[in-house]
Amino acid sequence: MTSSTALPKTLPMAPWHVFLQFVYLQGLDLLSTIAFLMSGVSEANPFIRYVMRAAGNPIVGLAYIKAGALALGLICLGKGHLRLLQKVNIFFALLVAWNLVSLILGLLLRAR
Repeated sequence: MTSSTALPKTLPMAPWHVFLQFVYLQGLDLLSTIAFLMSGVSEANPFIRYVMRAAGNPIVGLAYIKAGALALGLICLGKGHLRLLQKVNIFFALLVAWNLVSLILGLLLRAR
């Protein structure tokens, strides 16, 4: 294989792929948050807690938050801020992992 036909070390990601990852991670965050709330673990973010209380229903409050997040993601996509969106994706991947750890620990503590 010649150097002209070799694949580059990193392939650029299509803008829509970055946004679809964002949407997927938002969905995982929503589901993992609902799961840990159902297991008795409380929301750590004071702003999210406030919105969940103000909405009168935690699920509705989370839906408002996620709708806002998706709107911001679309703005980033439209303005070409893909690097920002990629960094946010990393943050939410870590956040989902944290949610799952919280869920597992909460269930372990409840089982005692």
